[in-house]
Amino acid sequence: MSNLAEPKIRFVKQSTVYFRRAALVRENFRISFMSIRSNLLRTILTIMIIAFGIMALIGILTAIDSLKRSVNSSFSAMGANSFTIRSRGYNVQIGAHRERVKNYSKISFEEAQRFKDEFHFQSIVSVSIGASGNATLKYENLKTNPNFSVRGVDERYFETSGYEIEKGRNFSEQEIRSGESVVVVGAEVAKVLFKSGQDPLEKTISVSNGKYRIIGVLREKGASFIGSGDRLACIPVTNVRQYFSYPNMSFNVSVMPDEGVGIEEAMGEAESLFRVVRALGPMDASDFHIVRSDNIAQLLISSMSSITIAATLIGIITLLGAAIGLMNIMLVTVAERTQEIGIRKAIGANNRTIKQQFLFEAVLIGQLGGFVGVGLGIIVGNLIPLIAGGTFVIPWGWILMGFLLCFIVGIISGLYPAVKAARVDPIESLRFE
Repeated sequence: MSNLAEPKIRFVKQSTVYFRRAALVRENFRISFMSIRSNLLRTILTIMIIAFGIMALIGILTAIDSLKRSVNSSFSAMGANSFTIRSRGYNVQIGAHRERVKNYSKISFEEAQRFKDEFHFQSIVSVSIGASGNATLKYENLKTNPNFSVRGVDERYFETSGYEIEKGRNFSEQEIRSGESVVVVGAEVAKVLFKSGQDPLEKTISVSNGKYRIIGVLREKGASFIGSGDRLACIPVTNVRQYFSYPNMSFNVSVMPDEGVGIEEAMGEAESLFRVVRALGPMDASDFHIVRSDNIAQLLISSMSSITIAATLIGIITLLGAAIGLMNIMLVTVAERTQEIGIRKAIGANNRTIKQQFLFEAVLIGQLGGFVGVGLGIIVGNLIPLIAGGTFVIPWGWILMGFLLCFIVGIISGLYPAVKAARVDPIESLRFE
């Protein structure tokens, strides 16, 4: 019987110890709340010190995350699964990163068109060229500012670049072949030139020195990190060759593989064919460059990494100052509550209980500061991106890191005052005034 009763007795004892410890933890939390409420002004000031540190950290990192998302969405709108074949004279430099510093020969229209005709991989191919980046468009007595773009395109350009036609139609193959004076305009062109609500279709506008009939209006894209895609007028690429000709015109070839087709495989096939088009030998280096639609986005995002590191260091330094302030407050609290400590020890509280009480108080203040700081950080971090047309971001990873840092700050700041409180002599503390 005694052997059977021993496990039950052991279970009862362990359960009793567990419930006593749980009750002790609840009591320490209750005392911590009472202490915080009794010194409300001091607690609020301490919470705000921690909150401003977390706000600086979460705010900057949230803003960076929002900018990264804006960059990705801007470039994915150009065709997330596409790439472009360009002349290697095209330069891109972001920060210390530089690409394609040597000039190479242009890509002629004949080469671009031959590639389009012979590339039988499962994909959509378009040929385009920039005609002007500072054009003025006119309709009757209205005109745009001289910051609108004119681009020569073919009938597949809108599919590879992520545009959609809202009104009217796309170019026909016949219009592209013959270079007719027709135009598909961006949403902002229609807003500026047809303010009275007129239907822009079939109206004739002036693009630079030529007259063009509007056959389509593109769906609005809105402003993005890389500018407005709505200040655009697209005319047949063959028309650009006739009326916007300039020395060393270099055409771009855009390729969008069909859904389910690997972009890397398509890029390999494209490079092989274009080397044949350019009449390159086996030992010759490629004198063109294949650029994925997300390459520039990745360059921009990578350039933000140093900003992220700097922001993290600034936030940690600010939190270090907050930790010192919280430790000072806790030391003052220990000195003020010396008699209370003596009374609790006199009625049976041990050193561990006293230590837990003050440690819980420091952690609780730290978490309250973290809660306020995270809220302010999300608001401040999203304020500038939202004004600039970005998206609202809730950085869950940074939020968890913020609360973790506040917990660490509470432990570091409260540990020494808690140990000091636990070592108070109850006899001396009862005489303390």
